[in-house]
Amino acid sequence: MADNKIWGYSRVSTHGQNIERQLQIIKDYAKSNNMVIDRIFEEEASGRDFESRPRWQSLKDCMRGGDLLIITELDRLGRNMSQIQREWRELEEMGVDVVVIENPLLSTANKTDIEKKLISEIVFSLLSYVVEKEREKLRSRQAEGIAIAKANGKYKGRKPIDIDEQKFARVYAAWRNAEITAVKAMALLGLKKDVFYRKVKGFESKALKSSPQTTAQPTEILVKENIGDTNLTMIS
Repeated sequence: MADNKIWGYSRVSTHGQNIERQLQIIKDYAKSNNMVIDRIFEEEASGRDFESRPRWQSLKDCMRGGDLLIITELDRLGRNMSQIQREWRELEEMGVDVVVIENPLLSTANKTDIEKKLISEIVFSLLSYVVEKEREKLRSRQAEGIAIAKANGKYKGRKPIDIDEQKFARVYAAWRNAEITAVKAMALLGLKKDVFYRKVKGFESKALKSSPQTTAQPTEILVKENIGDTNLTMIS
């Protein structure tokens, strides 16, 4: 349709980066495809101000269904996978076609609805693949770092959490006797949920191993102590 417009969007992360390269690539693409760009929005956005991106928001306010957006690369839409997915979905819902110059396979211009759907699936599969590869790289680097540290005798592993064993035993007993909730127990001990239950598992395993294998009658010992605002009674 004659009323449909062609837009460009270029973004750099810092003031020191040169945005001219992106602008020239967009202009050259338009010229080689006999397109006349109505307007190119330029933006510098990084860090905490990235979400607002006033120029990008202004561009979205201008675009209408049937319009075409030209960008140099997919990551111009966002800083991470979730941002790119969100913006891509929004453009889809608006009915705006996208040309990704560096990745022609991802361009939706002059495509049928079925082709556009396939392209969206490719985009999200590609993003998921990239994220997973980055995670693998990070895990590999961490493993290599640990191996080097071990070889040099510098690796000490995670620093153990310092817990008062006697206090833990008292709080544990109160929790098991339903005198306090697990949340209260964690708060009294200053432990996160995963650490608390890991400690409970180890404590119970240790108690099981050390318990006598006889049928002698247990001796009851009552110990009362105030922990914070909670009056605890431990039976052992």
